[in-house]
Amino acid sequence: MNEILWYSSRATGIASIVLLTAVLALGMVTSGRRRTQGDRATVVMALHRWLSLGMLTFLLAHIATAVAETYVSIDLVSALVPFTSGYATVWVGLGTLACDLLLAIGVTSWFRPRIKEPTWKAVHLLSYAMWPIAVVHGLALGTSGEPVLRGITVLCGAVGLGFAGWRVVTSHQDRDRREAVLAQEWS
Repeated sequence: MNEILWYSSRATGIASIVLLTAVLALGMVTSGRRRTQGDRATVVMALHRWLSLGMLTFLLAHIATAVAETYVSIDLVSALVPFTSGYATVWVGLGTLACDLLLAIGVTSWFRPRIKEPTWKAVHLLSYAMWPIAVVHGLALGTSGEPVLRGITVLCGAVGLGFAGWRVVTSHQDRDRREAVLAQEWS
């Protein structure tokens, strides 16, 4: 039984980081720079939300199986409070920190209609810290020396960095138009 939990923890961890990377990439697509328009925007946003729910499901399963399996000792407190685990304190703590940041992002997204837009945006920007923390957690702990699992995590890192780079270098149509208008000579 413990072996099944161990493999389940690894599998749900990999599924979580793959889905988290997809959610991050779709979030960047919807975040203003080169934003999709019309029906495509609706589809991208719906996909972002649905994959977020799927990722949360796999993450909860990952945490539950990591706590339940007895090969290493990770208790429920360590799954909620960063850097309190007796096993691989830093690496488990990073996973817990990423989870806590994700919780803040998820709660504010759930209550988005009831909170101010700048507050939601400020908390949602934590995604740019949460995602690399989760990738480092996965590389340090979750791959168990398996080249396929490590490769998937490294690929997620490359995809996420690629999208982050794309978001930084792409232009913003509204900003570009305002700058062009301001650069005109007025008589």
